[in-house]
Order: sequence, then structure tokens, then C-alpha cells
Amino acid sequence: MGRMTEEDRRTRSGEIGPAEWLAMNRTGSFDWDLDRGTVDVDESGLLVFGLAPDAYDGRPVSLVARLDPAERIRLEQIVRRAVTGGKVAFTAHFPLPQGDGSVHWTHIQARILRSADGRARRIVGFVRDTTAEVTRFAFVQELEKQREVQTSIVERTTNALSRAVTVDDVTAALTGPGGLARLGADGLALGLVENGSLNIIALSGDSLDVFDDLRVRRIDRDLPLAEAVLSGRPRFVSSFPALARDFPRLAPYLERLEFRSACYLPLVAQARSLGGMALFYRGRTPFNPDERNLALGLSAIIAQSLQRAILFDEERELATGLQETMLPRRIPEITGGEIAVRYHAAWSGRQVGGDWYDVIALPRGRIGIVVGDVQGHDTHAAAIMGQLRIALRAYAGEGHAPSTVLARASRFLADLDTNRFATCTYAQVDLAGGTLRAVRAGHLGPLIRHTDGRVGQPKLRGGLPLGLATVFGDEEFPETRLDLVPGETLVLCTDGLVEQPGADIATGLAALSEAVSSGPPQAEALADHLSERLWERWGSGDDVALLVLRRSPDPGTHRAPRIHQYIHQADPQGLSDARAAVGQALRDWGMPELSDDAELLTGELLVNVLLHTEGGAVLTLEVLPEPVRRVRLSVQDRSSAWPRRRTPGEAATSGRGLLLLDALASRWGVEPRGEGKAVWCEIGPAPVPGDVPADGV
Repeated sequence: MGRMTEEDRRTRSGEIGPAEWLAMNRTGSFDWDLDRGTVDVDESGLLVFGLAPDAYDGRPVSLVARLDPAERIRLEQIVRRAVTGGKVAFTAHFPLPQGDGSVHWTHIQARILRSADGRARRIVGFVRDTTAEVTRFAFVQELEKQREVQTSIVERTTNALSRAVTVDDVTAALTGPGGLARLGADGLALGLVENGSLNIIALSGDSLDVFDDLRVRRIDRDLPLAEAVLSGRPRFVSSFPALARDFPRLAPYLERLEFRSACYLPLVAQARSLGGMALFYRGRTPFNPDERNLALGLSAIIAQSLQRAILFDEERELATGLQETMLPRRIPEITGGEIAVRYHAAWSGRQVGGDWYDVIALPRGRIGIVVGDVQGHDTHAAAIMGQLRIALRAYAGEGHAPSTVLARASRFLADLDTNRFATCTYAQVDLAGGTLRAVRAGHLGPLIRHTDGRVGQPKLRGGLPLGLATVFGDEEFPETRLDLVPGETLVLCTDGLVEQPGADIATGLAALSEAVSSGPPQAEALADHLSERLWERWGSGDDVALLVLRRSPDPGTHRAPRIHQYIHQADPQGLSDARAAVGQALRDWGMPELSDDAELLTGELLVNVLLHTEGGAVLTLEVLPEPVRRVRLSVQDRSSAWPRRRTPGEAATSGRGLLLLDALASRWGVEPRGEGKAVWCEIGPAPVPGDVPADGV
């Protein structure tokens, strides 16, 4: 009996040696003799290379004969760089085709044995089949990729919906640019339950317009989306023919769709069924558990967003309805002008504000106009605004002066004991004469657009806000007189129209002036223009009340033309512009021979007003009707002091204005005009006996 070896002893005892362990793990060893050019590979190693022991000739090239040429070159370069570069070890990983056509991944881990002089003599190491590891890695990598895609879908959808405030915002986030891509779908239908019906509020995706005639239907089980809403259970569809059998009502529409699968999801938030959502896909196969969970997660996110949006829309509708009931329902018709009013509720926030406007009919054909703002943005502010508006209207209707109206309104607000104050600008307007008596209580002053498009900001002396004025015992609201020339426009607004986030209010006022100047002349059109240019750009964060008053232009007739122009006392260019306008008008009207005299007299009359009174002047130029065509100039001002005839000395620099009138005008005179006067003159042929002036004086 021969001697028992260590391997026989391990085999009989049931132990497994290193060679068996390597073979079980599809790992073998090799010994590459670089001097002889042969590679000794054990049976396990040959199995990894896909070779039978009796078919291997010991040559290195036989081991890699099945390798793709590019992979063979790459492997040779790895070995060459390691050998010639003085390295002691290297690794390589490459796909190795097998005899049956499959591809196994192979990993080599080798050590280079060198002689004392550093020359490589042998390469020994292990070769291992890593196909299972690579396959598992690819599977895990694909799984991670799918999870990353699903996570991205949830994150992007959540981020887009986080900025949605209204139901329109939610539908825009789902159907706008990139909406379907965020959902990972090719089509979407979104419906809300309203009064027992399922109303489709959004359709997005090619061919989904076939459902247009199904947008509003009573909720029943003849359609899959309605069935999902009623049952509260989702339906995942990977076969449209099967869906058509379950829902014959839907069959004619499915034939025209460009999709292969869909999921119908109920939208439920806090146990309330809000509606349903359908997602359509072009190439999806049956939904796996992860895809189903993703769809259910999306439906929950969208349902929560819709619930918040619906609540916001309902509260906003209630708030704006309350605000609208506090504002006047009808604006009285006026003679001699046109009025446009606008109220815009803030886009952000659920609560209403205290902004208001009003137009009040006054005795003797006058009107009162007011724009104001009660402190705060809540229903309390709106309620106070309603009370204050009615009180101010009552005080104005009694015929009190503007200063008295605001003083009484301040006391009224203080007596309410609300700890709120209000700002406003109020004016009594006489459109027949073009005069305004304006007062201001801590509010923005008006803008006036002149007939040539220039916009002025007249300085209104102001008092404290209403309520505070009474608390501090200072109910002084000084009046400022303004004049509106025919064709000029007055603009009143609250600060929501001029407050730009992050900018000084002066920037907003400059933008308002530019918009008023560039806008159309008609009151309604100008109000729309200001809303579009300003409120929709930056004023949407606050309520806005806007009032535009335009005095009707007085163009005269083709036989008796007429122009009006207001010259502000603080405008140094106004005098020159007025003279030029008079001369150009007479040349346009075919009376150039009178232009020089008219320009000279215009300057004299205006200088007298601008130097010796406290306000501006209104210039009127008209051609008196035939039989004798003459030019009539009239300059109106606020002063009650009449001009005095003087005899200036030779060195005097003033006092010759009336002498020029006597010399150049065929006649002239002075007339009282309410709180002021008008100095007029006529240029042209002398009047015939019995001729009556146009004004009857």
C-alpha cells in the first residue's frame, strides 16, 4: 500500500483544498515563462478562458485567440507597459467570447518576477471569471439609474408645484413647457369634481384633443377616469384593446390615440376626492411595482397642490367679492369730460386691502373725486374702507369745502376706534371752468397730462393721514387749486401702482409719468394702458385703485378753430412753447399776417401772470366767426387783482404791457372768472359798430 498524500488525507476527511476553492469560484492560476514564451495554466484557469486541457498548446496567443482584436491590442499594451516600465504587478479586465457565442468577463491579477538585473523572467497570477459580478453590477447600476430618474421626477414635480398658488398655476406647471417631461409621461388629462360632474381642466399631449367633447360629464363608471374617481382606486392599463372592452363608451376615442399604455389615478387629499388624473405613455410595457408607486406618489403630490390651490381660489373669490361690494357700483355720468376707474386686487395673498375710489355728484354741476387707502390688508381694512367711503361721500354731498370734508372724515375714522389710519386725495372739480380744489391726507398727489403729452406733478400741500390727524389734533388740510385745460387729464392712484419691489418710490413715479405720457388720450384706454404697463409688471403684490379724469377737448370748428394750453409757473420753457404754439396755429389756420403780433401779446400777457400771481395760467387762442375774422387771445389766472395802467419812465423795464395791448389789439378787456380773472384781447380788423364780442362783454 502506497504512502497517503496530504491531498488524499483532506479528500477522505471531507476537507476542500485551495485548488478546489479556486475552481468553485471559477478562479485559476497561471505561470508565464517569458524566456520560453509559454504559459502554464491549471484546469480551472483554462475553464475561465473557455479552453479544454487537451486543446491548449501552452502558447499565450492561444489563450486570447477569441478576444476582439481591439481588446487583444489593449491587453497586450497593458502587459507591455507593466513589463517595460519596471512594475512588479498589474491587473486587466476584459470581455472574453466563449465557444457558444456568449461573452464572459475575465479578470487577471498578475505579479512580475524579475532577475537581479531587473529583467522580467516570469509572470504569475490568477485569472477569474467575473461575469456574475459584472452582470450584478450592471443590474444594480440600471436599478439605481431608474431610481434616480424616479427621484428626479418627484423632485422636479414637487419643485414646480411648490410655486403654484392658484388652480391655473397648478395646471400651468403640469402642462406648460417641460411639464410632461417632469412627470415622465407623454400625455396628461386632469379633471376636477364640481357639482357632481368631472370637468377636464387640462389636456396636454399629442392626439389628446380627441377628448374635447368629453371635457364636462357627470361622474359615472362608463369612463376609466371617472371610475377611478368614484372607486378611489388607480387603474394601470398596458393594453388599450382590453380597456376598450371594459369601457365601450371610450372605444372610439382610443383608436385615435397615439399611446400604448396609461394609468388613471384618483386625486384624494384629506379624504376628499378632488378629481382624477390620467397619464399616457407611448412605449411603456406593463407597470412594475416601482412605476406604480411613482404614479401614486405623483398623484398624492398633485392632489395636495390642487387642494391648496382650490382653497386659495375660493378664499380669494370671497375676498375680492367683499371688496367689490364696498366700491361704488356705478359711476355717475358727467358733462364736459370722461372718467375711468379701476380696482385691481393683489395677485398674491388671500386677504383684501382697503384701497378705494369714488366719484360723487355735487351741487352746481361739480363732481368730487377721491382715491384712498385704509391701512392693512384684511377684511377689517375692507370693512373700514366701506364705512369711510360712505361717510366721506356724505360730507362731500352736503357741499362742504374739500378741507372740511377731510377734517370730518378724519374725525369719523378716529371715532371708529380701530387703531387704523387712511390716506387719500380728494378734489372738487368744475369741468365747465376747468378748476380743481384738491386736498391731500398723507397720500400720493395727482399727475396731470397736458395736451402736448407732457406730464406734470403739481405740488399739493398735504395734511396728516385721516384718523391720525384727529388723534394728534392737527386737522388742517390746505387746499390747492389746479386748472385743467380742455383735453388735459388728471390721474389719481394708490401706491400699489408705483411701488416696485426693491426700488425707491421715485422710480415708480417716474415710470408712472412715462406711462401716462405715452398712453392713449381717452380715459378708459389710458386706464387699461396703465394697468397693463405697471400693475401687471410690479404692482400685482398690492391692491391698486386708479382714477383717470379727462376734460373734454375743445377743438372749436373748422370755421372757428380754438386751442387751449396750460402754462405752469414752475415751467421755464412753458412761455416759449406757448408763443411758438400760437404762431404755428395762426400759420396753420391761414392767418400768418397776425402771428407776430399774437406771439408778442401772448408773451406780455403770460409774463404778467407768471410774475405777479401765485399760480399758472390758461391760454386760449381762437378765431372769432365771420363776418370779420379776428384772433382772440385770453389768459386766465387765479389772481383777483386787475392790471393797472401805468406811465413808465424812459429807463423803466416794466409797465408797458397795457400800452402794447392798446397799440396792437383792436380791443381788449378784463373779465372775472370765478376765483380769478381773464385778460383778453382781439387782433385783426377793427370791429364794426354793433359787433358783439364772443363772450358777450
